[in-house]
Amino acid sequence: MVETAGGGPGDGAAEVLDRPLPEGVRRRVVQIVSDGFGGLTVTELPAQLRQYARFAPNRRAKFAGNAMAAALEGDTLFRQRIGEQFREAQPELAAALDSGAPPPAADPLDVAAAAYVLRPTGWVKLVTAAGEEAQRADAERADEESRAELERLRAELVEARDHTRAETERLRAELDSAKKEAESLQRKLRAALSDIKRGEAAMRKVHTEIEAVRAESHAQVSAAESETRRLKARLGEVEAALEATRRAAREGRSVEDMRVRLLLDTVLEAAQGLRRELALPPVSVRPAETVDAVEPGRMTPKDIAARALSENDPAILDQLLALPQAHLVVDGYNVTKTGYPQMPLEKQRLRLLGQLSQLAAQTNAEVTCVFDGAELAAPVLLAPPRGVRVLFSKPGVTADELIRQLVRAEPPGRPVIVASTDREVADGVAKAGARPVASAVLLKRFSRG
Repeated sequence: MVETAGGGPGDGAAEVLDRPLPEGVRRRVVQIVSDGFGGLTVTELPAQLRQYARFAPNRRAKFAGNAMAAALEGDTLFRQRIGEQFREAQPELAAALDSGAPPPAADPLDVAAAAYVLRPTGWVKLVTAAGEEAQRADAERADEESRAELERLRAELVEARDHTRAETERLRAELDSAKKEAESLQRKLRAALSDIKRGEAAMRKVHTEIEAVRAESHAQVSAAESETRRLKARLGEVEAALEATRRAAREGRSVEDMRVRLLLDTVLEAAQGLRRELALPPVSVRPAETVDAVEPGRMTPKDIAARALSENDPAILDQLLALPQAHLVVDGYNVTKTGYPQMPLEKQRLRLLGQLSQLAAQTNAEVTCVFDGAELAAPVLLAPPRGVRVLFSKPGVTADELIRQLVRAEPPGRPVIVASTDREVADGVAKAGARPVASAVLLKRFSRG
């Protein structure tokens, strides 16, 4: 089980394991190394571990576990430095291992992990024993879980049998009820068939009566057509007499004509007085001026189309923010990583919020800046600038989803502008009624001042 590698027979550092490190011991070893990072400078760390120096201990153990285990095994000086940090943190356990008498009440995994780091004489036996103990504990735990699962399944089986018995009785009762209901429906069906036969006989009788009425109607229509022709002839005679009467009235200048003329003069004078009262101007637009055409010296529709703003023109953003009650929602990291990705995240946020504060002061629009909370290693102590609302997404919620929630919260008809280059975000907010603009457009607007 124990081999020597260049050391004396009592040298613990010369002992090596002939099997992989037990998983439980390996996790404790990685945690010891992660905790020991705080007491070492960057230059004292192996090159492959320096990038994790600023990580929190738990995050360091999660992302750099394999690298720390490899460095501890292959770099003797690094292991000795971690061992010194461990001795300072747990001097009693370290002294007990050096004396060859680990505390009986201590966790075997903790003892094995400490022995693996400190390498006292006989450390391999401690690690091997801890692995075997962990395997026995896992086996006992699995056995207990199996027994508990068996008891649970037995209880469920008894419950299922009782439920099946009760369900069978209920189904039998429902079957009896269904049979009785089917008999009742059959009786109703026979009665309905009898009603249908009687209805068909009545329908045949109605058809006969309808044919008789139709024949009588045809006779009446013929008589009505004859009467119509007679009345039309009479109407022609009356119209001729009326025309003769009108001609005689026009020639004789009847009293009724004079009354009509007087009424017309009265209406005309009243209209002129109303025009003077309202001070109505004379007609300035003629019908020919309403026809759509291009006059000499004026722009054609093609010229007007050529002057339309491009999608990448920041003037579009100015026009949108000039709308009443406009709300600008900004995908924070999407904008900063488009404009200045080389800067640290903290400086990216500060620069963007400062530019948004100036834009809010210039346009008087409501401005909300959304950042992805998954990018944060710790809570951000940030005072939002004047005129800008700053939001971070909650754990498990992306900034994209938070932006869509903000758009859905707005009432229909309010102008909402979303600044993001993410196509999924743009398509989603457009369906919800918002107006997406590219991050590059917002950055050009910032550079214009």
